[in-house]
Amino acid sequence: MFTGIVQAVGRIAAATPGPGARRLVVDGGTLDASDVAIGDSVAVSGCCLTVVGIEREGGTSKLAFDVSTETLACTANLDGPGEVNLEKALRLADRLGGHLMTGHVDGVGTIAEAASDGAGSVRVLVDAPAALAAFVAAKGSIAIDGVSLTVNEVEGRRFSVNLIPHTLAVTTLRSLVPGRRVNLEVDLIARYVARYAEATT
Repeated sequence: MFTGIVQAVGRIAAATPGPGARRLVVDGGTLDASDVAIGDSVAVSGCCLTVVGIEREGGTSKLAFDVSTETLACTANLDGPGEVNLEKALRLADRLGGHLMTGHVDGVGTIAEAASDGAGSVRVLVDAPAALAAFVAAKGSIAIDGVSLTVNEVEGRRFSVNLIPHTLAVTTLRSLVPGRRVNLEVDLIARYVARYAEATT
């Protein structure tokens, strides 16, 4: 489980053929990977991946992950070099500062607009896949590229979020532009409530 509170911005340094569809090597940047072991889970831009290799040098680490064809088919921006949000798995003693997330990407959205509000924040409009629209609610939670955010408004498939200066400073969301594809994970509770309603009606 994860919280959507990004711990570091890393970079995919290499994406090569591997035992899955791709072997990713991620430069962890400022991520404290001293307690990360092979077999651990790390959220990479919202996608839960298993660490299969670790290379430590000085105070930095490179983490390797095998990514399946299925994962690549239902996520965005995990198939080549670029910045990624990183979060280690939640421990029972940790604070839950965002919201509970599984790291299972539900779908890929598209940025429709990203505009400054003139006061340091950025208002972002996102077009979600039609299958996810029912799970997105105003004042509810959603994860965009692994970042826990609050939904401001919803109209059909399109929803808006506000990115405060701190979020822009410590995540990859500072680079959002129209047309960019992003990983979405809907609220866990909303998903189970919908499934229960479907099964009992």
